[in-house]
Amino acid sequence: MIDITPNGTGLPGIEQLRIIVGAVMTVGLILSVLALIIAAIVWGFGANSSNPHLASRGKVGVLVACGAAIICGSAVTLVNFFWTVGQSV
Repeated sequence: MIDITPNGTGLPGIEQLRIIVGAVMTVGLILSVLALIIAAIVWGFGANSSNPHLASRGKVGVLVACGAAIICGSAVTLVNFFWTVGQSV
């Protein structure tokens, strides 16, 4: 029976890599918020100017921004979940 688990100290630079990944997640969340604000503005302009194409683009933008925020925020949990599932196979 082989029992192998992730080793957080096995390679040099692991701690710096964790810091970089955390920073990238933060940037992703900030960009998601910015995209949400811009898409909401586009949606509002489209709705108030009776432009259904612009309003539709704004709605899609809001959904995409929310989806990106969900993925950025839940990335660690998703990876841990699938790691656990993979270990039970």
